[in-house]
Amino acid sequence: MVDVDTAPPFSKLPEPLVGALRELARTKRLLVALDFDGTLAPEVDDPEKARALPESRAAVLRLLAMPNTRVALVSGRALRSLEQVADLPDTTLLVGSHGIEIRLDSPDVQLTLDTAEIRQIGVLNEVLGEVADSVDQVWLEPKPAGFALHTRLATEHNSRVAHLVARSEANAEVADLTIRHGKHVLEFSVRSTTKGEALEHLRQYTSADAVFYAGDDVTDEDAFAALTPDDVGLKSGDGATLANFRVPGPTQVARTLALLADLREGDVHEQ
Repeated sequence: MVDVDTAPPFSKLPEPLVGALRELARTKRLLVALDFDGTLAPEVDDPEKARALPESRAAVLRLLAMPNTRVALVSGRALRSLEQVADLPDTTLLVGSHGIEIRLDSPDVQLTLDTAEIRQIGVLNEVLGEVADSVDQVWLEPKPAGFALHTRLATEHNSRVAHLVARSEANAEVADLTIRHGKHVLEFSVRSTTKGEALEHLRQYTSADAVFYAGDDVTDEDAFAALTPDDVGLKSGDGATLANFRVPGPTQVARTLALLADLREGDVHEQ
């Protein structure tokens, strides 16, 4: 435990962020919502090999054990994949596929596709599968309400071609399609949800007085946009952002979570 008025010297975090964490730690009911890839876990070429940094995992487990504190993972991954790579207790709230799949305090996953959506997914599978098969180092990941076209291992030229062709062909075949750009990935979904909508749902479900949200990708900007003045948003890495704080990457996110846990341990039990 640390003195709530003094940041530990090893934290190496910007003082304005430390000050915001001090205030946030005093919140009665706190929701800590976190993206996974690029935030808790460094990015890797094989998504199924991604794992949270040990320091991040340790801090998340500490926060999960605290009263009046809920922890949620909000990811673009399919929920089953998120469960496997995160490997956290069932008390962790999980949001997969940008909010299409949600697992709260019951093992049931909230997702139902109607007949028309199932048919659209079949069409997408054909169209995007052809694109992935025709471009080197491009592969297709099935998701509950669509697909992710991965181009991390492809050349810049092949990635650009795959994105252009996939977007054009998919839009021509499927009406009202939601397409999201991420880091080296283009996601296609027959459902239109965002991480911002998911975060609002989590806020209401947990009756949180304030929210800490950390993310690294373009899709996390919807969540940052949903934050209020009492909340704290943390951008991991480069790129334009609506978050009010930024750190270089997952190592500093881990330090931030550890400090939040330290500060909250010093405050939450007295409320």
